[in-house]
Amino acid sequence: MLGATPQGFESLILRSPDQARQSVDTVAAASRASQPEQPVRVDQLGAHAAIDRIAAGLQADLRMVNAPIYDLTSIAVSNEGIVGSVALAGFFDYALTLDLLEPELADALAAGLPAEPGQLPLRDRYLPDLTAVLNIGDRLCAGGPPTLTAIARPATRTRHRPDFLLLVQERSGRVLNAARRLAVIPKAFHGPLVDYAEDAQIHLTLEREMEEELFGREDVDSVLGDSRRADPMHRSRLSAPMGWLMDHLDDGSWRTECTGFGFNLLTGNYEVASLLVVHDETWWTTYAGHIEANWESAGLRRYSTLDRYALTALVLDPAWSNEGLFALLQGLRRLAELGGDRTDLPDLDWGT
Repeated sequence: MLGATPQGFESLILRSPDQARQSVDTVAAASRASQPEQPVRVDQLGAHAAIDRIAAGLQADLRMVNAPIYDLTSIAVSNEGIVGSVALAGFFDYALTLDLLEPELADALAAGLPAEPGQLPLRDRYLPDLTAVLNIGDRLCAGGPPTLTAIARPATRTRHRPDFLLLVQERSGRVLNAARRLAVIPKAFHGPLVDYAEDAQIHLTLEREMEEELFGREDVDSVLGDSRRADPMHRSRLSAPMGWLMDHLDDGSWRTECTGFGFNLLTGNYEVASLLVVHDETWWTTYAGHIEANWESAGLRRYSTLDRYALTALVLDPAWSNEGLFALLQGLRRLAELGGDRTDLPDLDWGT
């Protein structure tokens, strides 16, 4: 992961196709919505790999929908934050090209082949070097905000100190991305729901995925069907736990923040590692029973921020998806600064 840890992801705007390949210095001016760009073109090798992916998905009964996603076209990182622009793409444009690089590498390693130029033809085609990773204006760059969720809990008769509960998911075998791997929750590709321009803001994807992956809102899941409602995130439609959060946006009861931004060297994705913290203990007491992972998860795991040994084992678990581990580590670093007496976290250092 090639990344940075600025103070926050300020905003993204949707660019029309003719604007999408221009650099961005500011997001002050509004931009208009655009039609999806032309599908990614593939050569014969890429076409064969894509057909194999589709056949394997059908055989495994994977849920595959060509939902619209955002393609990051430019980015500017500074100490003040991150700004950028996006265009529209179809999920299959990513799933049948760059998302094939991880299984290609895994197959090569399993066969004892060297992971070097000339041995990984799809990587040579789509993401051959660091220049290609960074040159997002000339390639498809999908991504999203993998988010570590931490919820304050009061002390109980079996846990004598208040803590934060951390949620980790085991991904289902029916998902196309990070199947049967560990991941933070919510985890999502950044994409629009109804308003293609407004939905480009990262926090709107995160809030929608909270409803979908934590609170069971199937009508905001693009895989399960088309959205026919003009405002699916209107206050009147929110789940009870999400409604409470929206009613307490400005009183310090909870927060979301970007803990890091990086380009995934395995897939070329942009990863906006994020942290969701609910500080008000009454939310857990009232709404804990409403939390239930959706079809994308095979199960949920709970961890206490006071259990240093369990968290150390979690960090070292080889089942992690790479972007999930990135978000977990960045989230734990930030929780160590925010959590006070509610945390006893493993020591985490930057490596080279």
